[in-house]
Order: sequence, then structure tokens, then C-alpha cells
Amino acid sequence: MAEMKNKKLVLENGTVFEGFGFGADRDAVAELTFNTSMVGYQEIVSENSYYEQLVVMTYPIIGSYGVNDEDDECKNPNIGGLIVRDYNDMPSNFRYTKTLSEAMEEDGIPGIYGLDTRKLTRMIRREGTMKAVITSIDTPMEEAMKTLQGWAPSRDAVSKVSCRKRWYSRTPNHKYSVVAVDCGIKLSSIKNLNKLGCNVTVVPYNTTAEEVLSLQHDGLFIYDGPGDPNDLPSVVKLIQELQGKMPILGVELGHQLVCLASGARIVKMDCGHHGCNHPIRNVDTGRLEFAPQSHNYMLDADSIEGTGLRITHVNVLDGTPEATESTVYPTLSAQFDLSGDHPLYEKFLKLMEEGKRNA
Repeated sequence: MAEMKNKKLVLENGTVFEGFGFGADRDAVAELTFNTSMVGYQEIVSENSYYEQLVVMTYPIIGSYGVNDEDDECKNPNIGGLIVRDYNDMPSNFRYTKTLSEAMEEDGIPGIYGLDTRKLTRMIRREGTMKAVITSIDTPMEEAMKTLQGWAPSRDAVSKVSCRKRWYSRTPNHKYSVVAVDCGIKLSSIKNLNKLGCNVTVVPYNTTAEEVLSLQHDGLFIYDGPGDPNDLPSVVKLIQELQGKMPILGVELGHQLVCLASGARIVKMDCGHHGCNHPIRNVDTGRLEFAPQSHNYMLDADSIEGTGLRITHVNVLDGTPEATESTVYPTLSAQFDLSGDHPLYEKFLKLMEEGKRNA
């Protein structure tokens, strides 16, 4: 006898997708987005930028290698929910320590599978990001729509995911010391800095410039996080007060905050960039690279005149800006995730070395 569907996904446009639940058995309402990655679902589920996001995985089979204890991108995963075509609850991988469903249940994250993710993805592409709710198959449509109408994205998402107090990640024989502002920072980015010879001091998002300067570190690092960067005036002010006093590298949400601090505009995209294979062109060298991305906001290229910013990378698919550097301050930024050997890290290290020589 076929298993009866027990969950449904209701969109704010009235569309309903029926399926089966996995992970935490609870309702969840959030914004819909999709991710085109074929692997890396553990990192996606544990990425703070997906706070209050229901993520549709376009690759059909999810869960086949389980999850492990080493690859989470944050300590307390809080993605809004996960939507997949086929969920595999029998992992085959020597590193796995639990199934994806077990991990999601522990973290209170609901999921739904068995629905047409191709149709759903096309709908998001066509109509843009919209609200949706994962709920019981028995929930009346009127109740589901009322839930959607009464929900709005948080304006203080970063405060929900940022650390509450300072913490450290050190490496032997370090060359540089970096202050990392936690707007929802990825643990892998801290590991990258450690591998490059940097001791990292992670501070809450609302840390002041005076507190940062008192640490007497060599550079400022601002990485990814959730929500609208326009809701973070305190971090924008921090960057403005520290520009010229130390090298700054902003990545993903950090990139957007650097651009705001320079006077540019950040606007919301229709459905964002989410995946591990976005093609990016370096406008100086013409070199093409592929990098992970997870963002719903972008720099308005028409707003950079007079800001001192120069666009250094663009997205090949839609021409949107992907990275900048300041012609006034030792400041760099990238909208895409940086691998440990990315040239922008090398530039950041050189800026810190120059700062140490000139101190």
C-alpha cells in the first residue's frame, strides 16, 4: 500500500504542492528560494544566510551521503526549511554520522519531499521570491493563507544569528591577526583565514569601532549573513569609521555592507543567486571562475559613481556586479564565496602586510 502524503507546501499565490515530511515535524513559514548545487546540502542547511528561507534544491536526490560532524557552517543551524524531490534516508558514505533527517530534527528544521521541484523552481524564476508555508496536509487552505498574510521577514535577522560574545580561532605561528564581524559568519571562512596564517577574533555584529581598534589587529573581515543589508546601519557605521585605519575585506553580505558604507545602493533581486557554480569574470584579466553564492540582494551598478568603488568582477549570466575594490581605502569586497586560495585573500594579506610595515 502506497504511503499517504502528510505534508503540503502552500505558496502565497495560492499554489499547493503535496508531499511527505522529514526532519522536524512542525509548520514553517518563510521566503522561498532555490539552490542549484548538486552537492553540499549539509553546508546549505547550516548556512546562516538561509535564516527564514525555505530552500528548494534543484538537484533531485538529496540525503544520499548523510551528514557528518565536521562540515556544518554554523554551530546552530536555523534554515527555515528544506524542499527536495527525492529524499534518501539510507546514506552511503564513510564520513556520515547521522542522516539528514535526523540532523534536521535535532535542529528543529522541517522538510518536505516528493513534490515537483522543477515546476516550483520555474515558478520562483518567473514570479520571483515569495512567501510559503510547510504545513500538514490537513491544514485548511484558508488557515494556511492567513498564516502567510500575517508573516513578514525579520528586520533584525543578523541579531538572531550573531554570536553574543567575542571568541577566538587561533593557528600556530600566525602572521596576521584579523577581527571578523559575525553577521552570520561561515565556520569554513574562519578555517580559511587560519590556513592562511591568521589568528581570528570573532566579534558580535554590534561591536563598535573603538572596540575593534582596541584589539590592535591587522585587518577587518565581514562575511555572510541573512536579511537585508539596509537593516544594519550599525555595521555600515563600523565600516565607515574603520575605512583607512585598517584593511577591510567584505564577502557576500559583507560585500553589500562595504558598498553601503561607500555610499552605493543595494537592491533586492527577483530570485537571487544560489548555487555552487555561478560563472564570474574578472574584468581586469578576463579570467573566468566559478564560485558558490547565496544572496538575494546586489549592488546597483548605477550607484557607484562618486563612491570610490571600482567593479572588478561581474556575473557572466546576468552582468550583475560581483566584486569591488576601493580606489580610496584598502578595502575589498566580493559577492561570492571565497575558496581558501582565492586571489582576493592574497590581496587582503598583502594589504595587511603593507599596513604592518607602515605602522
